[in-house]
Amino acid sequence: MPSGTTVLSFCLAALVVLVVPGPSVAYVVACSLRHGRAAGLASVLGLELGALVHVAAAAAGLGAVLASSPDLFRLIRYGGAAYLLVMGVRELRPPNDDAPKHRALPRNRLRMIRDGVLVDLLNPKTVLFFLAFLPQFVRPAEGSGPTQILVLGACFVLLAAACDATYATIAGALAPRIHGSPQARRRIKQTTGGVYLTLAGLAVLT
Repeated sequence: MPSGTTVLSFCLAALVVLVVPGPSVAYVVACSLRHGRAAGLASVLGLELGALVHVAAAAAGLGAVLASSPDLFRLIRYGGAAYLLVMGVRELRPPNDDAPKHRALPRNRLRMIRDGVLVDLLNPKTVLFFLAFLPQFVRPAEGSGPTQILVLGACFVLLAAACDATYATIAGALAPRIHGSPQARRRIKQTTGGVYLTLAGLAVLT
């Protein structure tokens, strides 16, 4: 198990990373503004489930496996990038009905969870965090490496959930004021589509 000092140092460093808005925050804010707080929190759930996959992969050493198998890594990257591209185009298409949609149906919330998982899995900021940043806090003298990664990774997921949920709550509170403006709704859709397309490009180029 990592020591208390290691955990504290890691949490402080992780907070510095988390407070800088990135694609994940843009996705949460866009979902919250379009569909309300509940939908935003659904997207947060998806993001943190994706982060848990990163934690498990790091603890199992799957990063090294993918690094040693370029073809498999390319297949995962390109497959995910293609899906993000489809989602981006879907968001950028002109809406059939410009009427405001304050709340997402349960089916759409499940889609937001699914999309949130993919956004986090292909977010270069998150990938680099688990591949290059987190291992720096693993101390051989403090026990099993995988166990330390699981503990530190869980701390990161909890901190990320708190930060992302804060963004979702604030943006969700602003949603009713924005829904009355068709121009604002279009800009939010364009922002969401832009996040997807940016992540698709980064997944291919990274």
